[in-house]
Amino acid sequence: MAEAAIPVDLFNPGQVFACIGLVEVADVLLGDAEGVFDWSNAAKVVFRIRAQGAVSPVARVLEFLDKAEARAVAPVGSATLDAWNESWGPKPLLLDRSRGYPFPDPPSPATLVCELNDGERAIAIDHWGDATERDNVKFWAGAGGYPGAGLARDALALLRGRSAAAATHPFALSAPQSSSFRLDWRRDYIPLQCGFSLNAHGDVDTLGYPLVELLAAIGLTHARPRRPDRREKLAYEFAVIGRERAHDATWPPLAFTRAALGGAALPFPMRRFRMLLDWPGKQGQARSITTVIEENIE
Repeated sequence: MAEAAIPVDLFNPGQVFACIGLVEVADVLLGDAEGVFDWSNAAKVVFRIRAQGAVSPVARVLEFLDKAEARAVAPVGSATLDAWNESWGPKPLLLDRSRGYPFPDPPSPATLVCELNDGERAIAIDHWGDATERDNVKFWAGAGGYPGAGLARDALALLRGRSAAAATHPFALSAPQSSSFRLDWRRDYIPLQCGFSLNAHGDVDTLGYPLVELLAAIGLTHARPRRPDRREKLAYEFAVIGRERAHDATWPPLAFTRAALGGAALPFPMRRFRMLLDWPGKQGQARSITTVIEENIE
């Protein structure tokens, strides 16, 4: 198996979600992928990942994203097809209902399933349409507007020809980004807290982190942070399991890494965090991460 290690900021929820996304994609592309957070050196926290084959799993995942195209997927007969705007990209691919769709036909194109496809393999992003009791962790607005597939397409465009060079530090890759999934808080801000709005300054570009955004969205496929109070939309909890000592060689199964994100008690060293958000605009629409607090170290 090939291994790789990348820097990660545990106080950036998007980076934590993105680490899980790395393992999810590597598992599809290479097989038997596992990942572990390693804070044995407090000054150099890393995420370690391994998978089948001789190629770095990080490099392989970035190669996939560098070639992939994003496309919305709708069930045959979906009411959202008539509302699709050509400026959002190609018309959605159609999926026969007999093959299953992860949730009921959404009320708008915004939350249609997004498929990333490089011509050989496909990765679905669909957490934002979750209709179960799990929180869908949808921080971006777009109930009747720009779809998740469009945001993914725009992020992929920012990566073209740049991904391979970012293999040693993928979460540092930045680019001017006008909109995102709002999973990496380095791009976002709250106008009322800053005292001004960038929308009033047309010559100001905000830097986003497209690799974090894409991988974080994928990482939320099978793992979610927990919202302690279902009535409170601005507070979440998440956790990571990993290595706290230099001699530790633990590789938790992917299923455990997923479960840990929601705070499940597991027989591994854990670190737990509380994530606070706020409304950058109208209440009830988009949310931005503002504060992350570590609650305890086990």
